[in-house]
Amino acid sequence: MALYIGLMSGTSLDGVDGVLARFADDPAQQGVEVLAHAHRPFAPALRDELLALNSAGDNELHRAALAANGLARVQAGAVHALLADTHTAPGAVTAIGSHGQTLRHRPGEFDATGYTIQINQPALLAELTGIDVIADFRSRDVAAGGQGAPLVPAFHAQVFSLPTAPRAVLNLGGIGNLTLLPAADDEQGVVRGFDCGPGNALLDHWVQLHRGLPYDEAGGWAASGRVLPALLAALLAEPFLQRPPPKSTGRDLFNPAWLAGRLGAFAAAEPADVQATLAEFTAHAAADALRREAPGTTDLRVCGGGALNSHLMVRLAALLPGVTVGSTAEAGLPPLQVEAAAFAWLARACVLRQPGNRPEATGARGPRVLGAVYPA
Repeated sequence: MALYIGLMSGTSLDGVDGVLARFADDPAQQGVEVLAHAHRPFAPALRDELLALNSAGDNELHRAALAANGLARVQAGAVHALLADTHTAPGAVTAIGSHGQTLRHRPGEFDATGYTIQINQPALLAELTGIDVIADFRSRDVAAGGQGAPLVPAFHAQVFSLPTAPRAVLNLGGIGNLTLLPAADDEQGVVRGFDCGPGNALLDHWVQLHRGLPYDEAGGWAASGRVLPALLAALLAEPFLQRPPPKSTGRDLFNPAWLAGRLGAFAAAEPADVQATLAEFTAHAAADALRREAPGTTDLRVCGGGALNSHLMVRLAALLPGVTVGSTAEAGLPPLQVEAAAFAWLARACVLRQPGNRPEATGARGPRVLGAVYPA
């Protein structure tokens, strides 16, 4: 059996999640067993800097380089915790899959290729842990004409597909993305995936702005407000939501400036009502996309931090009558472990020289091996 570590820090900017995962030696066997999970939060100064680097500013190269060093140290802390908790020696781990922190994501723009930038310091991470590191997973797909995202559908297909029925997986990190899985016995079925709108990014921004909290615990504040129909309609008018897949987005679009531009006519609105409307917007964006792209789906599994937002889960279920809505925990993998496990899986695919992307999801010209190797 082969051991890999996966590390993920998403657009929610809450910290680094890591898993130690075990895979079969046989490349044909694609299942995964998560042996341990560790979370390391970002210090406020690092979180603020990573958030600031999502927008243009002074001395960006210098600041980004130092922030990458800081990120690597947080990642190393997660790795050391995983090794200590499982009494595993660094030499027993084949590689670490390190996603890094996305700062800009503009595939296909400007020169027809565009770019995606994940701040990372895999060389320092290899130095701090003594384990080979695989990073830079997205740029190869972008170079092949793809969106570079989402990369999780190939992993979702391995761990969440149902034998005889289709299923969807909704990841609600800072941004929401959907994976559409055909039944495992459907030989003509195609695995698809795409970003469907905001996840927690706008909700977290609003609760931080008005209540000084990092997130809305269980969606309690949103549940206390009332949805503003006119504001909801203005939010749902965003053209990205109607674009056909493949498509991806990030804080480049769904950010505080975007929200401020739509709140002008609602300056007198109660903040709790805006939060309720933002939660409804997140739920509508995902539910509408699922109904439009996979109307026959009757099972939806949710992962990411949004799966812990009970108000958001209730609203998804209400908007999707006839669909069973539940956490990925009920399908075998807790919601905060899914993305980190996906990058352990992608690291294994790179080591084995297997494609990690799904061209049907990203729009790339074909399957590609993803990742660059930084030896320990």
